[in-house]
Amino acid sequence: MKKILLSVLGIALLFSCQEKVTNKTTEAPKEEDYIVYEEYSGTEPTKPEETELYKPVPPTVTPAKNNAAPSDAIVLFSGANLDEWTNADGNQTAPWDVDKEGGFFTVKDKSGDIKTKKEFGSIQLHIEWRSPAEVLRDGQNRANSGVFFQDRYEIQVLDNNDNDTYVNGQVGSIYKQHIPLAKASVPTGEWNTYDVVYHEPEFNKEGKKIKSGTLTLLHNGILVLDHVEIKGTTPYIGWPKNEAHGKAPIRLQDHGDNSRVSYRNIWVREL
Repeated sequence: MKKILLSVLGIALLFSCQEKVTNKTTEAPKEEDYIVYEEYSGTEPTKPEETELYKPVPPTVTPAKNNAAPSDAIVLFSGANLDEWTNADGNQTAPWDVDKEGGFFTVKDKSGDIKTKKEFGSIQLHIEWRSPAEVLRDGQNRANSGVFFQDRYEIQVLDNNDNDTYVNGQVGSIYKQHIPLAKASVPTGEWNTYDVVYHEPEFNKEGKKIKSGTLTLLHNGILVLDHVEIKGTTPYIGWPKNEAHGKAPIRLQDHGDNSRVSYRNIWVREL
């Protein structure tokens, strides 16, 4: 009798457990959770011409060879001078050293950062940089510089070849925020390219950030940052900050340790 009772209880418990598992279902997504495109609602077209658009007509942009600036770009350095740049305070000519014959300029040690005279919001940027062939130091003190968007959000420039460091501070990182998907540097002393699509953050009337900036980076043609969120400023110490701002210069960093990083062929397209 006890065996029969235990068997009945076991079956009851089994069905009870199965019922609980069966009843544990995920709630169906709410209507507002679905992506709906208003232009594709209503009666579906039955003729091909009903889905063909002829306006607005995109402008024609003429590409250039060898990474030169396209026809609608703002050239920030073409090899001759630093007329488009100023010192960090904005009151003097950029003091870095220009090699007109070679068509590049080099960080002048301990002279301070330089920045563009023109201010930018969302942009496409092309910039080429080179670490010195002669290796003097290691870690963060080997050919360290940086490209700052809107004067505050840094992409790291660094010679990481046979030179490990913290990965959110290595070449191609958004400093202290995003680790690159790959290390894509050319050999030390050769020219690297950064091609960047940068979208600026948005702030409300109260100065609160309502939309983060984003950044995509191709390092030597290889995708290393894929539309990543910029979480705020990129300080060496502390958390990112998100004070409201508008358009601002592009800034290049003098790391103050004889980095000897060189730059050339810099242009932007405003988005």
